[in-house]
Amino acid sequence: MNTMSLPITLPDIHFSDDCAQAMPFRFRGKGGLPCTYLAGNAAAECWYMGPDYAFNAMHVQETGDLVSDTRAAYAELLSQVRSSAHPFLIRIWNYFGDINLGDEDAERYRQFCVGRAQAVDAEFNNPPPAATAIGAACSDGLHVIALCAKRPATALENPRQTPAWQYPRQYGKVSPGFSRGALLDVGSEYPLLLASGTASIVGHASVHVGDVAEQCRESLRNLRALLDEGEKHGGVPFTFGRCRALRVYIRDPQHLHAVRTVFEASGLPPQNIVYLHGEVCRRELAVELEGVFASNLTMNVD
Repeated sequence: MNTMSLPITLPDIHFSDDCAQAMPFRFRGKGGLPCTYLAGNAAAECWYMGPDYAFNAMHVQETGDLVSDTRAAYAELLSQVRSSAHPFLIRIWNYFGDINLGDEDAERYRQFCVGRAQAVDAEFNNPPPAATAIGAACSDGLHVIALCAKRPATALENPRQTPAWQYPRQYGKVSPGFSRGALLDVGSEYPLLLASGTASIVGHASVHVGDVAEQCRESLRNLRALLDEGEKHGGVPFTFGRCRALRVYIRDPQHLHAVRTVFEASGLPPQNIVYLHGEVCRRELAVELEGVFASNLTMNVD
């Protein structure tokens, strides 16, 4: 298996509070995401990927029908990816405004899940890629960013949590389509673990509702369990200390201090954490995290 090639940088990811400047991932130059920077690492998040990987990004203006808009976006994504040299979807990020607007099945996140399910193929669900869906700070359409590869990654689930694609009916007509994480380049010098959006969920239930600090701690327990699964499936250890980048999305910016206090005492490198304003897909959840982890056996390539 080829190892990661380091000279190629894809892409620079910036965060902005200026919606006009908050563009999705770009293949060259500087772009951004529609999430407001709150604190932490303000440098660009640079991904060093080789020819085995490619990013695909799109920004779809909404028409008023999020189901149709999501279906169209994902149909176009699969059309581009499946016929390319990088046909496997490894990791997907989704951003759109007002993610919790609407009641029960009319909620926009649930409508997004329906539209995605209508567009994807059987290969997408076998198993689904790692993913995150976050409510953006501004309503400027649907942003979908996908990391694609020449070969499939190893999908990970968290034994503390019900697989999202097996959630019961109470969470919507269609279950969310994502795995809890992905292992890249297993057996190489540079294996990576990509953690999906992770929150205070045990089984399929939200826990510690109303307690922001304990939601942070539960999210970290879930993250640690995922890293243990990475070691089980990849044969190499992953730890908090080898976190290369961590994004922490906070629903209410007033909770920044409480959230930051927990994360900076966690053993995660504080210089690699960025705190962003973003709405979590369940309205009772205050915090969501996602990250990139190198194996303890990985060479330091900074």
